[in-house]
Amino acid sequence: MRDRDVRVALRAHLLEEHAEQLDHTLLVDELGLCGEARVDVAVINGSLTGYELKSARDKLDRLPNQVSTYGKVLDYAYLVVAQSHLDKARAMLPPWWGILVAQGDSDRITLRYCRKARKNPGVDAASLVQLLWRDEALAVLTRHGQDSGVRTKPRDIVWTRLVLVLELDRLRDEVRGTLKARRRWRESPARHGSAATWRPSDTTPRFLARRLR
Repeated sequence: MRDRDVRVALRAHLLEEHAEQLDHTLLVDELGLCGEARVDVAVINGSLTGYELKSARDKLDRLPNQVSTYGKVLDYAYLVVAQSHLDKARAMLPPWWGILVAQGDSDRITLRYCRKARKNPGVDAASLVQLLWRDEALAVLTRHGQDSGVRTKPRDIVWTRLVLVLELDRLRDEVRGTLKARRRWRESPARHGSAATWRPSDTTPRFLARRLR
């Protein structure tokens, strides 16, 4: 069982799970978080949910750092893990993380819930705003009439202003809305990586079927 096989199975699972919300759901591969880690698959709709994949061939060495970083940004998080890693991985996760167990081989992988994710109680606003590029963050400030004095400032100052003027729940809404509206993901700054995205609402069922093979 390889990471690629688990990823394909996860995409099929997510397509089915969000079948009624495809018009306002965005799936992103390798979404950079805080310049420290990349979540394997992110789902952006009414919340920001991340899925970290650990196939039978993977090690769990990086999981503690990933848990720490994801906890600063994601509303919900899931570990998609091979059965052989389940007991060890479960002991490394906080209770709000969900777990999906991947079983089978490259010809057929099934996913089953071991536990459902709960809402993250510890999102950090200063980390969350780093998902936005400088121009995006400035546009949010402009919409709220809070851009005075920072229009020519570097992104760290723009991010700081956002954290100061918007409550966390409002900030979550703005970040999710901005990410869903973003079109040029592969032109993102190096700090955020070059995440690959695909929009179920922009594609035909035949195209989606090809992506899942």
